[in-house]
Amino acid sequence: MQDATKHFINGQWVNSIDGRETAVENPSTEERIATITLGGVADVEMAVTAAKDAFPSWAATNPSERIAALERLMEVYKTRAGDMAQAISIEMGAPIALAKTAQVGAGAGHLKNTIRAAKTFVFESPLGDHAPGDIILYEPVGVCALITPWNWPMNQVMLKVAPALAAGCTMILKPSELSPLSSILLAEMIDEADFPPGTFNLVNGDGANVGAHLTSHEDVDMVSFTGSTRAGVAITKSAADTVKRVSLELGGKGANIIFADADEKVITRGVRHCFNNSGQSCNAPTRMLVERTIYDQAVETARAVAEKTEVGPADIEGRHIGPVVSEVQFNKIQFLIKRGMDEGAKLIAGGLGRPDGLSRGYFVRPTIFADVTQDMTIWTEEIFGPVLCITPFDCEEEAITLANDTSYGLTNYVQTSNKARARRVARQLRSGMVEMNGKFSGAGSPFGGIKQSGNGREGGAWGLEEFLEVKAVSDWG
Repeated sequence: MQDATKHFINGQWVNSIDGRETAVENPSTEERIATITLGGVADVEMAVTAAKDAFPSWAATNPSERIAALERLMEVYKTRAGDMAQAISIEMGAPIALAKTAQVGAGAGHLKNTIRAAKTFVFESPLGDHAPGDIILYEPVGVCALITPWNWPMNQVMLKVAPALAAGCTMILKPSELSPLSSILLAEMIDEADFPPGTFNLVNGDGANVGAHLTSHEDVDMVSFTGSTRAGVAITKSAADTVKRVSLELGGKGANIIFADADEKVITRGVRHCFNNSGQSCNAPTRMLVERTIYDQAVETARAVAEKTEVGPADIEGRHIGPVVSEVQFNKIQFLIKRGMDEGAKLIAGGLGRPDGLSRGYFVRPTIFADVTQDMTIWTEEIFGPVLCITPFDCEEEAITLANDTSYGLTNYVQTSNKARARRVARQLRSGMVEMNGKFSGAGSPFGGIKQSGNGREGGAWGLEEFLEVKAVSDWG
């Protein structure tokens, strides 16, 4: 891998002009694994200039040329999948088996789906028979700032980079300073795939400096951000003065509604889904709502699953969960677990502190609270750790009311063998996505939320449209 202290700007690895060095930490060991440079204003200016200069020629390319470049990137990505898995595992703590499959696979899948969508996307089309000669053009937005989080590095980076490139945009990527190594590796791949200089630029940095300057920059036409709702609000305000497009994929507090007629594996599946990636997923089903007739048994099943969930270092093979990403995240989760206990939720598994046998690393005990009520902090706040809240309900209407009792609206889940009820409930849930009966959304399905979960959609044709402007032209001929 390249010297991690450098940025990738205008097709070159360059030293920072006004940045400062900081450590990248292995959350399994709390040890330094790399040093990166948090860029400054001058670094951002150089990257934005490169992207702005590269935009006219890249935007003018035929979509087939851009698709061919993405196909080259796909081949490079495949050959370096092992390197990518190691980078993700060591930087943010995903167990190596998860990193090799879901983490790396998510990046490959989104790249593949973007290529598929771009091949069938209609970039030019007539308005209609009623207006002969009028044409509708889809054109790239322009220079884009892509700001991504640490929890699913290639999932969220590729959901932005691939469609932006396919649309004809140029970009500056600012990955999380907690998980920058995977993005540095992607920059190497993009360089090897022979994209034009300035098309893709990478500047490492924090939100207060690089992020803030990108979002307010007058030459940046669009910001695509994935992260916390708090940061999304700040970015929207920063971007307002230049009236740039802002696409946000923010937090979640997903409800998993389980009716008594659901399949027998539904509780086990729901607990494991919540704990996956150490609970660090915005679309995790963290509120389990269970019909009262099966509630007591569900709680006991959930307890057993939690107690069997193993926790360990990321470099060990197996189906365990790893650490959370940082000391800050660990302390936040501990605070919220303590708050749940203090506010009267029934702790049935896990709790405060590290699991037995783990004295170093940011490991959290797989934790479950039962009898969680709507006035409790753990009901309302996104914990972003392996913590599940369970609540009973008596009827369909109550389940819907409980599920919608949140400021978030990303993903909800419905479990029932009654198809009519499943469809009825899905229509009433206030969220951008609903998954039912353990079936994940299909490849290229739009990913995104409503309310404080954001306002954009990523994936497939919807992901392409995020990076395109619509132009109406008359008398095209």
